[in-house]
Amino acid sequence: MHFPRVPGPRSLAAQLFAMQAVLIAVVVAGCALFTYVSDRSQAEDAAGRQAMAVARSVADAPSVREAIRTAPEPTKLLQPYALQVQRDTDVDFITIMNPGGIRWTHPDPDQIGQRFLGHRERALRGESFTETFSGTLGPSVRAVTPIHDGDRIVGLVSAGIRVEEISARVQDQVTALFGVAAGALALGAVGTYVINARLRRHTHGMNAAELSRMHDYHQAALHAVREGLLMLDGQYRVALMNDGGRELLGVPDEDEGEVVGRSVAELGLPAPLTGALLSAEPRVDEVHLTADRVLVVNTSPVSSGERRGTVVTLRDVTELQSLMGELDSERGFTQALRSQAHEAANRLHTVVSLIELDRAEEAVDFATAELELAQALTDQVVAAVSEPVLAALLLGKTAQANERGVELVVSEDSSLDDGLLPDTLPSRDLVTILGNLIDNAVDAAQGGTGASRVTVTALTEDSLLVLRVSDTGAGVDPAHTEAVFQRGFTTKPAGPGGRGLGLALVRQAVARHEGTLTVSEAAGGGAEFEVRLPLPKVAAPTGAAGAARSSGPARPDRPAEPTGPGPALAEPAEPALPGGDV
Repeated sequence: MHFPRVPGPRSLAAQLFAMQAVLIAVVVAGCALFTYVSDRSQAEDAAGRQAMAVARSVADAPSVREAIRTAPEPTKLLQPYALQVQRDTDVDFITIMNPGGIRWTHPDPDQIGQRFLGHRERALRGESFTETFSGTLGPSVRAVTPIHDGDRIVGLVSAGIRVEEISARVQDQVTALFGVAAGALALGAVGTYVINARLRRHTHGMNAAELSRMHDYHQAALHAVREGLLMLDGQYRVALMNDGGRELLGVPDEDEGEVVGRSVAELGLPAPLTGALLSAEPRVDEVHLTADRVLVVNTSPVSSGERRGTVVTLRDVTELQSLMGELDSERGFTQALRSQAHEAANRLHTVVSLIELDRAEEAVDFATAELELAQALTDQVVAAVSEPVLAALLLGKTAQANERGVELVVSEDSSLDDGLLPDTLPSRDLVTILGNLIDNAVDAAQGGTGASRVTVTALTEDSLLVLRVSDTGAGVDPAHTEAVFQRGFTTKPAGPGGRGLGLALVRQAVARHEGTLTVSEAAGGGAEFEVRLPLPKVAAPTGAAGAARSSGPARPDRPAEPTGPGPALAEPAEPALPGGDV
């Protein structure tokens, strides 16, 4: 036989309401049943004590003993007395009998002279007791006690209250209890409905299965998104952090459980990033640096009348920043080549004009001098720094500085052989460090009042790679020697790409390789930045190897384009990241 299925509540709030209503009903019914049983037991005990008190009072009455001793028919004296006491003490019957159990008194006169229905043995032994027994008036709680006349037991007294009367007494209490229980059930139902109505609004009427499914989707989405997501509560404690957020902020996976509930200030993040996360104002596309990454941070407060938390999104733009740096370098090289092509065209027109004037020897001397000048610059750089990436960077930066009216010089102390740098020190980081330092130095020298010059030194010293860049600019205020390395610090007008990022990127790269970065006053009055990076110990290069660094004298038949004093003969393999400024 198939029974129709009773539809159950769908939403979680409705299920909770039904469960709580049933729970309240069960609790109230249980309390009512327990109270009824307890009250009935107490009522029976009270009835037994009442009956015992009445029976003993009658048994101890002198008139009762006198009537039994002297009267030939005790019923005539005892029946009126028993009925009077019965009415006065609110019991249902008082029976006085002889030791053999023959009644002398009874509420029903027809029962007088009949044998008492109940137990008498204990009373005949002189004991008083109570029992529940069904007699002529029905079930009753009765007390039986002996009547003593000296040492003899001359009779027995039984007083009792019917069970129906006890039930009637308890019924009134149970009725009042059920009234109170019904009121409590109604009040609980109303309170439960109000609470669950609010819960329905918060859960949007979804049931438990739908909430569980949404939680699964939520967890899957959080772990699938590559961008970092961080949720903070109203006290700026971590409420949630996805895999991307842990990776971008450098939080180990095994610390996931420990991170939740901790304050943002306890995560060990850089001070500017911590300040952005603790800010009450929203942040839009702010660039921040960690030990290894360049992050774009967006924060959005969550509030509805009062602050409830903050949602933070993190995007890794390290590679994008690198591409922007390459594009910026390519743009600079293009501008330098365009200017040099213009200068080369002017020199070529001069050579052609000399030939047309039948001054071929002077034309050859002019062209040769230009080639020697360009080759001398190349030889100077390559002789000092034979590391190909850094040499290409210096040649390119020389051309860029020349276009801006700044002389870039590689100091005589520079000495860096090819193959000396280990694989643990990638060329990209070296270009980031040296390129940004040179960009800042060129900007500072260009704004100076005297000769505009930038001096670059690259050498190895006690298993350290030393990169030193000095300029003839205004220098760095001693009060700002630490602030210049913070992201956002700048002494120049903001450009389209922002300012104050170059030196922060330099310090990030130096810290990644456990090096040091310092700034001091240069000999020429400007600023001198020095980077020291640890290197593995290697054998010193031989004299032949050192001599091989020179590319030899320039030859007139060597193919080359005549260019200006700062030719861009090679471009950096890994150009510096943008924002190389202070």
